[in-house]
Amino acid sequence: MKKILSVLTLVLLTVGILGGCAKENKVLKVSATSAPHAKMLEYIKDDLAKQGITLELKVIDDYNIHNRSLHEKEVDANFFQHIPYMEAQMAEFGYELETLAKVHIEPMGIYSEKITSLDELKEGAVIALPNDPSNESRALALLHRNGVIELNDVNNQAATVLDIKNNPKNITFQEMDAAALPMVLQDVDCAVINTNFALQKGLSPTKDALAIEDADSPYVNILTIRKGDGNREDLKALAEALTSEKMKKFIEDNYNGEIVPVF
Repeated sequence: MKKILSVLTLVLLTVGILGGCAKENKVLKVSATSAPHAKMLEYIKDDLAKQGITLELKVIDDYNIHNRSLHEKEVDANFFQHIPYMEAQMAEFGYELETLAKVHIEPMGIYSEKITSLDELKEGAVIALPNDPSNESRALALLHRNGVIELNDVNNQAATVLDIKNNPKNITFQEMDAAALPMVLQDVDCAVINTNFALQKGLSPTKDALAIEDADSPYVNILTIRKGDGNREDLKALAEALTSEKMKKFIEDNYNGEIVPVF
């Protein structure tokens, strides 16, 4: 009888220990675009695992899905956007989101397979732009600062092609999903492309772009969460890992100035 009780006690203790471990092993779901965001998150997976957090990545290159998934609690956080984009989505869809950490800047660039300088743009040239409000205004501001067009207000973060004051070369603008821009590069004279999508095509902002934003760009990429979740320990641990010295070194060693840490 004593032997049976001992075995039973051991079983119960084992179940208790395993149950405790399972409880501590928190699954944290985060959506991200594939490059560089998902790669950065993959890099810190093991660090989070040591803290009892299993990082489950959902890699999605369609900007429109991330904030909806976060709002609907399909994920706990996302890492793909800058503050103006988040604010525009909140205004349009009523999402209640907030910034947990500011991580890096990805300088937007102007690329071409047909010309080597913006001075070579001809009358009636075609330039492709991202069609989401915040990135379109950002692209137009970059074109303004490089003398291609003149905007009514270069600081207007909701500017569209309708806000172009002067278009001396009668440029035609094609607005499309940001992820599609690298695929049409051969069909247009230029395209203004977000760095994450440029990197996927093997383009280097510092080597291949005709012009890029400088380090003072207001478009800092952020770790985004639902409003009110800022005190969650697992999300705090994620934010700390993304803004650590280890991550800073990873960015500097792997992206050669194409991505600039801001922490």
